[in-house]
Amino acid sequence: MRHQELLLEAIAVEGDAQRALLAGDGAGARTGMRRAARLYRASWQCAPRRSYGRLIGMLKASVLAGDARRAGAYAQAQIPDDAGSPAAHYVRAIAALIAGDDDAAAAAATGMRGGSPAFDRAAAAVAALARADEAAYAAAIGAIVADFEQRDAHLTGVPIADTAVMFERLARRRGLACHPRSTLVPAGR
Repeated sequence: MRHQELLLEAIAVEGDAQRALLAGDGAGARTGMRRAARLYRASWQCAPRRSYGRLIGMLKASVLAGDARRAGAYAQAQIPDDAGSPAAHYVRAIAALIAGDDDAAAAAATGMRGGSPAFDRAAAAVAALARADEAAYAAAIGAIVADFEQRDAHLTGVPIADTAVMFERLARRRGLACHPRSTLVPAGR
């Protein structure tokens, strides 16, 4: 199926971009993340509805590429009002943080909770950013990084705490970045 082929290509391209990011190749990482974001979006467009992980991948890659505004607006428009899954709320949360809509981000964080421990950790980071709580944000990022450090496998095959890196990019705009120390977080952030 075409949507699955596009998804696998997006994951492979994202992995290459993550390697570039970890190696300190910012330009290569941005170029790769832009391509990955386009592939995730193309996969979403031909996938069965409710395949929200593809939108999450698109948003994460867009944030890491440094140009997420249009992707955020697109993703927000793709989520039906009645979509109540933790993944749908995660899309809303990232899009709201990109747009600077703290109330919407906080509401979406509430909807993410209970989906899984990973959703709970991400929800804590979203909620802390939405209320500009520096200590809570640092604790949430610490928990996210610790989880990635304990994993035996990563989606792209690259050991990187990409969720934490995405949140750090969003936090930097707000003056809340906490710069976690880990081999899974690029030094240059």
